[in-house]
Amino acid sequence: MKLYNLKDETQIVDFETAVKTGLGRNQGLFFPKEITPLDNIEQLLSMDVHSRNYKILKPFVSSNLNDETLQKIIEKTFAFPAKIKAVNNTEYCLELFHGPTLAFKDFGANFMANCLTSFGSDDKPITILTATSGDTGAAVAHAFHGLKNIQVVILFPQGKISELQQKMFTTLGDNIHTISIEGSFDDCQQLVKQSFDQRDLVNSVGLNSANSINISRLLAQVCYYFDAFSQLPADKRDQVVVSIPSGNFGNLCAGVIAKILGLPIKHFIAATNVNDTVPRYLETGEWSPKETIATISNAMDVSKPNNWPRIEYMMETEQFASSALSGIGVSEEQTEETLQAIYAQGYVSEPHAAVAYHGLHKSLKDGETGIFLGTAHPAKFKSTVEDILDIDLSLPKELAKCVVKEDLSHEFKADFKQLEEFLYNL
Repeated sequence: MKLYNLKDETQIVDFETAVKTGLGRNQGLFFPKEITPLDNIEQLLSMDVHSRNYKILKPFVSSNLNDETLQKIIEKTFAFPAKIKAVNNTEYCLELFHGPTLAFKDFGANFMANCLTSFGSDDKPITILTATSGDTGAAVAHAFHGLKNIQVVILFPQGKISELQQKMFTTLGDNIHTISIEGSFDDCQQLVKQSFDQRDLVNSVGLNSANSINISRLLAQVCYYFDAFSQLPADKRDQVVVSIPSGNFGNLCAGVIAKILGLPIKHFIAATNVNDTVPRYLETGEWSPKETIATISNAMDVSKPNNWPRIEYMMETEQFASSALSGIGVSEEQTEETLQAIYAQGYVSEPHAAVAYHGLHKSLKDGETGIFLGTAHPAKFKSTVEDILDIDLSLPKELAKCVVKEDLSHEFKADFKQLEEFLYNL
């Protein structure tokens, strides 16, 4: 399958080139021109997870990965489960936090790392530059930690992610370099984009990105939507509404791809916090990002989501009907109240999932089944969850072992020249 630069259709690449390049010319995103639906979805849902994911991913990657290699990548990538948990008779949480860094991004980061390793090396260095609003940093750092000829540089907004999120990626050292940026996630993201505009820098350090702008990240995430359906009772699969806590909109993009492939998702809800650029756009047709506001659902503190052009492309080409998507912005007060409402039903969640649940619960109609995505373990937001629910949370071993380690991050202003110098001197 060929992938096209959405800002420059003359740049057409294969999967390997897209993964290695990350971002195309003019900061364009790579994407298939058309996605071909899969056959026999019911049979697909009855397969084991590795066999099913092989069928889903093969059309996208077959030009660069043979059957045996793809199977090995899938076994390594999907070595931990996505689990459906019932909150009540009609509403389910898709728990995506059972991987090594307790967040949904473990799937995409590991898939990308395994693909890059499988492509082989010509001994040219690769520098992964990525921005994180919370969980991407840990997932990327752990997926690439210790890999030969790969340096990883992670930018994150100073003081705007939870301490436990930060500790999971700023304590590794070795080939993992972390930089605290004085500013917002959007400032971090802009620095990444500026870096890719400097062709000499890109070529000199082998620049790549592991944000969800990298197509490999998205493709892995497509798989767990199928996994969710496979775990639902068969009689609940025909009227499914999925609510997604949305920041950079990679997760929603993956869900839309799953629907185009044939997964019978009835409707999507893009649930954001007060950084509600997309919900306002869906309502008014006006794209008007505001200054990013810090919230308790910090991984969604994004005003200029990178993946929206891919979703818009799928709508413009009529592969996905805009009527199947609605948006909602959720206030801090509503987030806290919803977290308490979920807990009252016997389920402990966290702010990002609470945003998604609020959108789902408000929208779900009689006869529909709702799935909201649990994108991170509640313990990653321990102090917030404990304060809101008045409970004590124990730390999973993955968090407990990094809490006592030293934070190794540098502190930079949102200054491109300072970052550029750092990258050249790695």
